[in-house]
Amino acid sequence: MRFSIKNVILLLASMSLGCLTMFAAGQTVQICVRDQRGDAIAGAQVLLRSARIQTATSDVGGCVEMVVKSGVETKVEVTHAGFSSVVKTIGGGPRLVVVMGVAGAAEEVQVTALRTPLALDASASSVRTMSPEQLREAPGFTLDDRLRQVSGFQLFRRTSSWVSNPTSQGTSLRGLGSTAASRTLVLSDQVPLNDAFGGWIHWNEIPQLAMREVELMRGGASDLYGSSAIGGVIDVIPEVPEKFAYAVNVAGANEGTSILNGLVTAGERGWSGLGAATFFRTDGYVLTAPEVRGPVDVASNVHSQSGRVELRRSLGTDGGAFLRGNLLNEARSNGTPLQTNATRIWRYAGGGDYSSGEVGRLMLRLYGTGQNYRQSFSSIAAGRISEKLTNLQRVPSQQVGGAVQWARSYGALTFVAGSDALDTRGTDNETAVSNGVQKPTVSISARQRGEGIYGEVLWQPLTWSIAFSSRVDWFDSFDARQVGTAVVPVLPDVRETVFDPRLGVVKQIAKGLSLNASVFRAFRGPTLNELYRTGQVGQQITLPNASLRSERATGFETGGLVNVSRLGSVRTSYFWTQVNRPVAAVTLSSTATSQLLQRENLGQLTSRGITTEVEIKPASFLMLTGGYQYAVSTVTKFQADPTLVGRWTPQVPRNSASIQARLQKNPIGVLSVDLRTSGKQFDDSANQYKLDGYVQVDMYAEHLLRHNLRIYGSVQNLLDQPVQAGRTPILTLGAPRIVSIGMRLH
Repeated sequence: MRFSIKNVILLLASMSLGCLTMFAAGQTVQICVRDQRGDAIAGAQVLLRSARIQTATSDVGGCVEMVVKSGVETKVEVTHAGFSSVVKTIGGGPRLVVVMGVAGAAEEVQVTALRTPLALDASASSVRTMSPEQLREAPGFTLDDRLRQVSGFQLFRRTSSWVSNPTSQGTSLRGLGSTAASRTLVLSDQVPLNDAFGGWIHWNEIPQLAMREVELMRGGASDLYGSSAIGGVIDVIPEVPEKFAYAVNVAGANEGTSILNGLVTAGERGWSGLGAATFFRTDGYVLTAPEVRGPVDVASNVHSQSGRVELRRSLGTDGGAFLRGNLLNEARSNGTPLQTNATRIWRYAGGGDYSSGEVGRLMLRLYGTGQNYRQSFSSIAAGRISEKLTNLQRVPSQQVGGAVQWARSYGALTFVAGSDALDTRGTDNETAVSNGVQKPTVSISARQRGEGIYGEVLWQPLTWSIAFSSRVDWFDSFDARQVGTAVVPVLPDVRETVFDPRLGVVKQIAKGLSLNASVFRAFRGPTLNELYRTGQVGQQITLPNASLRSERATGFETGGLVNVSRLGSVRTSYFWTQVNRPVAAVTLSSTATSQLLQRENLGQLTSRGITTEVEIKPASFLMLTGGYQYAVSTVTKFQADPTLVGRWTPQVPRNSASIQARLQKNPIGVLSVDLRTSGKQFDDSANQYKLDGYVQVDMYAEHLLRHNLRIYGSVQNLLDQPVQAGRTPILTLGAPRIVSIGMRLH
């Protein structure tokens, strides 16, 4: 080929023109929007200001790609309902991360049952977040102690989990009460934490320093989470390892109590790991009220150890995989020498997350547990002068499950679809004891399987946020077998198909003012414990019922949020929930020293009321947080015993409230005062055993010695007020004054 000077000039000119065109066109920059925890924010409006204005909406991964002119200073403005707008200058890199903070005093993103990060005023759900700071400073030894700051949260009985029988640790929200099983789903990183066999919660299962924060969503959420989410969902958000860090927390308290917490994390070249442990022991206190105590009453104590190890591998900028193992080992005395129990749980989980603008966000979880539980029962003579061993129980159980979810945004629309499955197997081994002689063991083994598919559409046009979701569940209890008796009963299989929809709407009236409403269906399947195991707390014996059906709930709530920048927020909700076929313990016989009950589908209960929460920061050094719940929860139908209609739902007070004042002044430290109050409630379905209301004051103080060393002290039940915890039918009390002192190194 022959080249002339003219041809060479033309070639160079065309190449220069192409380069100039490319230069003028600029480069493609990926802009990713994140909240303060690093979670993607979908549906954010991205405005690019340069020679011409460009607009786009972040996808489900929180990202959007835009063309930026090279050599020209370009600013990008990102806005989203409920977040403070952010303006940043785009540099020369191919990727820009924009972090948004929630508008107002609360600086957390509320992750609700929508399974999508949303700001406080973009959610139709009533949500309360316990921040790392609040979890760290709340007086108490276990997670349930700290959650008592949330008005309306309570266990089946008023006794804290650090001295109570695990089978009485069901959780109640929205005035729905509970039995041994919880009507609230507790999970962590999409893995359910409700006990595989009984549905109660082991509040000390996760090492304390492995928990970052906790979010409570109140109101039915079975449309996305399936069984147990009638009262709501409690999400324990785990600590995620990223780089080298450590923390140690050592504390001691009266009643022979000691706590040791440790955490180590490390990260390098895409790999990271975590190790955490909690060692807790207490001599406890005597639960039985002084006026009815006898020689058999001893302190209810516990020794427990929990540990966690985790390995993570990042996959690109928005993906990763992990493996996690968790162990809980504990032994308890239940208040007499012969009544004891012990639990050992191995929990393992693995999975991954992946995000792509083309594919969307994918989530996979695989998990399982292996558990051994044992308990001994006794009968106590009149005057509580002696006891005899009556029964020994061993309850091994196994559970495996998995979940998969996909989500993607198209402009103002976000679509979510997913499925999960859970398979549980358990055996109740009962060995009766008569005059010190063990009888042949009777065993009942059974299996449960729950499978569900769900979908959700979230539409966020301008000042609206509208979410519709629904789920279909197939819930089966089957393969029940009893051995060890001369007559082998026929135990029925129970198979149910459940459909649960939900609609939530939020309208932003003005800046900082929004109204919300939602309506839902929800359900809870009976646990293997309720179907097949006899339980005892104190001298209260509860018989199982193999014919129980699932609880079905219908409800709605409506309310509003006022959020004033740099001052605080007020949220109020009116709620109404009706539960059909609620499982309750109905009294069969009762004496002055013992009770015999049996689990039944009660007919119907209705809970309605008002919840108000306030967070105000009147000064830079002072934060006020408070909540109040008024709940009228009663039995509205029960054909088997019409005299129960109109009775209060057991374990639900009409009035409950909490308020916290937190003062922080550097370098002095932190001082907080918590006040909790609860009205009267009843410990049985017939409302014969009343528990009086109470007021309790707790305090916490902390002082920074060095940049990484703090000393602290706390007092629970400062005024040493007796709190009536239960009547079984013997009156038991909550914790007396507990004084703690400790040190944190991090």
